[in-house]
Amino acid sequence: MSFSAKIIIFLMVSMGLTWVSLRSLRDFRSHGFYRFFAWEAVLILILLNLNEWFLEPYSPHQIVSWILLICCLFLVIHGMYLLRVAGKPDGDRRDPVLVGLEKTTELVMIGAYRYIRHPLYSSLLLLAWGVFFKNPSYAGGFLALLATFFLTVTAKIEESENIGFFGDAYRRYMKRNKMFIPFIF
Repeated sequence: MSFSAKIIIFLMVSMGLTWVSLRSLRDFRSHGFYRFFAWEAVLILILLNLNEWFLEPYSPHQIVSWILLICCLFLVIHGMYLLRVAGKPDGDRRDPVLVGLEKTTELVMIGAYRYIRHPLYSSLLLLAWGVFFKNPSYAGGFLALLATFFLTVTAKIEESENIGFFGDAYRRYMKRNKMFIPFIF
């Protein structure tokens, strides 16, 4: 794909991400503010490595990449399903920076949420690193680390917001579960 086509895709997707994040971008204290920059880093990483996606399909770095991307896909589908079913999102929840599935009214502690607090952010981490392994480079490594940094900040801020809504139940949940990787981190 040509550089100009990648620029056009970047601009179009960025406009969509900006639209979704508009309220959050007005408040740097919201988790969505930092999540926007994580999304942007992942988007740039995808566009950087797009031409390498299917080259050398049986090389070790491609195998690692596909494993991470498959895990990413599972986590995002599973996490969104659990938020919708067990989290009982309610559009009337009074928090203007939350969007859609984020407006949960019940603390989800089943499935992947039984082991990690942020399966959807974990899926973005897996996406970032999976895309990095498509064509490992210094620029790609920097973008994957940048996405990791922004997702960590996002999760920390979201946890403060969750404590504000769920209170001590969320504090206890934080003590039992890791942030992104079961039993590790």
